[in-house]
Amino acid sequence: MRRHMVAVGRALAMGTMTLADLVLLVMSMFAGLLTIIGMIFFFPPVIRVIRWRTAMARRLTGRWLGTEVLPPYLPPPPPVRPQPDGWYRYQRQLYKTPWWPEWNNRTKWIFTDPATWRDTAWLLLNPIVGGSLVVVPLFMAGYGLTLPWRWAPQAAPLGLVIAVLGVAATPWLLRFYGWWNRLLLGPTARSVLAGKVRRLNQVRLDAVDSQAAELRRIERDLHDGAQARLVAIGMTLGAVEELVDKDPQAAKALLAKSREASSTALTELRDLVRGIHPPVLAERGLGDAIRALALDSPLKIKVTVDLKTRPEAPVESAVYFSVSELLTNAARHGGADRVWIDISGQGRALRVTVTDDGSGGADPARGSGLNGIERRLAAFDGVLALSSPPGGPTTATIDVPYALATPQGNTPSMPPWKYAVVAVGWCVGWLPLFPQGLVTMILKIVGVEERSWFLALYLPEPLQWPMIIFNILLGMSLYGLAIGIPVAHAHKHELRNGPL
Repeated sequence: MRRHMVAVGRALAMGTMTLADLVLLVMSMFAGLLTIIGMIFFFPPVIRVIRWRTAMARRLTGRWLGTEVLPPYLPPPPPVRPQPDGWYRYQRQLYKTPWWPEWNNRTKWIFTDPATWRDTAWLLLNPIVGGSLVVVPLFMAGYGLTLPWRWAPQAAPLGLVIAVLGVAATPWLLRFYGWWNRLLLGPTARSVLAGKVRRLNQVRLDAVDSQAAELRRIERDLHDGAQARLVAIGMTLGAVEELVDKDPQAAKALLAKSREASSTALTELRDLVRGIHPPVLAERGLGDAIRALALDSPLKIKVTVDLKTRPEAPVESAVYFSVSELLTNAARHGGADRVWIDISGQGRALRVTVTDDGSGGADPARGSGLNGIERRLAAFDGVLALSSPPGGPTTATIDVPYALATPQGNTPSMPPWKYAVVAVGWCVGWLPLFPQGLVTMILKIVGVEERSWFLALYLPEPLQWPMIIFNILLGMSLYGLAIGIPVAHAHKHELRNGPL
């Protein structure tokens, strides 16, 4: 009962907001007329007000209706930069200050963003949809409670049933209203693609910087390590050539030193190659590579692996070096003695959890190691979640979506009962919505006495309005099911298996 009363209160609040939407809609139409005649300065402020209103609708949809709706807008244009001569350019025009170019860029951004016009469409239709789906249950409750005074005291049970049905239907109608808000106010394919392109550009720049830094590290290690030892070996062999006839014993001693130096150089080269891509990682996979890493670590490490398929080689390499960095941090900064590593697959996602018993207090903002892990994983849409309270323990979770292979294929077909519901929705939904619902409602309001085949008008007076409202809701529900079932089926398959 409490849940239904909360739903009624939220429905009343949202229904009241639709009245404010009418005022904002009139302002938008007035701004549109002024824009048509050339007074474009009025349009951006009105669009900002509309976006403020739709942002409020998204927040309430997520907080009250349990349907999260993300902002759908394209990324804003970057700030205008001056030319070498100090002027600011917009197309073929030059300006002394950045105000006009930035205003033109923002206006163009607003006009070309599809989300702007979807917000406007939502504002235009929300008084109708919000009023029908939100205010109608309240009307049914009020109509049912006042029915004994409007018709006869004997109608009290019928009025109570109507009122209870109105209150009971409120949570379901609010859920449908949340779906409607997500349909119009959610991200478009274009905005999602633009956000991904922007993020990929940033990831590409970070990957190029990381690759350049890695090449510099390899060059430095070769120059300071193996290269210096090889040069020393060459000089030692030159001394051996001079001493081989004069002092054979000294020549043998130098040859022994050269052999030791060559062995050390070979070890350094192997370590360098292992730092680039460990052979065990390519031969045995991620699980065995991390087990080998655990054997070389001074910490007591327990590794648990539950992977049915191998990730791609670049993903394995990124996760391997991320775990290596986490183990280094646990030993060097955390003072840990024991570490637990769990590697598992959840659908197509790869998850690695590293937990140590160190002192905690790890913070990505205070060091470059954790930031490097985040940049390394970002190339594969991976994320690093860190929990490290002071005193420990520290838990780092690496999630890489779509890292594990799955059988390729198209979206599986819907079961037959879903096809039947979709067919019924498209074929029958028009009948209760239009002739038996909206048209009958107009005739009832106007007062036309012609009943024709409008069934609700043949009922007793107290039952006509409930039947009209029921027909409207039934028709909208049938159309909603016809549209929503295929979308929900495809979306569920995409969330389960990821991009094909």
